[in-house]
Amino acid sequence: MVVEELARRWHLDGWTKRRDARLALDRSRNAAIVEPLAFMNGSGPPTLGVATFYKVPPARILVVVDDLDLPFGRLRLRAEGSSGGHNGLNSLIEAFGPGFPRLRIGIGRDRETGEAIRHVLGAFSAEETEALPGIVDRSIDGIELWLRGDVQGALNRVNASNPPGAKRNEAEQPKDG
Repeated sequence: MVVEELARRWHLDGWTKRRDARLALDRSRNAAIVEPLAFMNGSGPPTLGVATFYKVPPARILVVVDDLDLPFGRLRLRAEGSSGGHNGLNSLIEAFGPGFPRLRIGIGRDRETGEAIRHVLGAFSAEETEALPGIVDRSIDGIELWLRGDVQGALNRVNASNPPGAKRNEAEQPKDG
């Protein structure tokens, strides 16, 4: 959803297929949007194929993933790190190593069952649908700041805001006194 909206905003409609991935190039920004056509847990090889073809080092690849383990609407941008149990990131780390930035977009788990697959592929609730434009906007703001080289600005924009109504864990609660 975020990468499709980014492509729309950048007026990129010339998607091509290259090495098991959809690709839209924006030469004016020296950027490419890549969507692996493999299942999430196999996204590393197609992404590596495109990166190798265009000679893009891992540190210049910003990966955008949805994440069940973050509450809906919570965004987390990191310069590098572990997979945190995310199968798509596991595949990418196997392909590139851990040294690539990633933007994780929280979709949460099904509140009643904790079920993953149906939740990931299912429709958003009315409340979630209402919140999506703000989540997408913050995500794209962070991506564009990062792409312009303003890494700190991107981190501040993405990581500083919690979604409306999101509960903070105890470690994030402000301290009194």
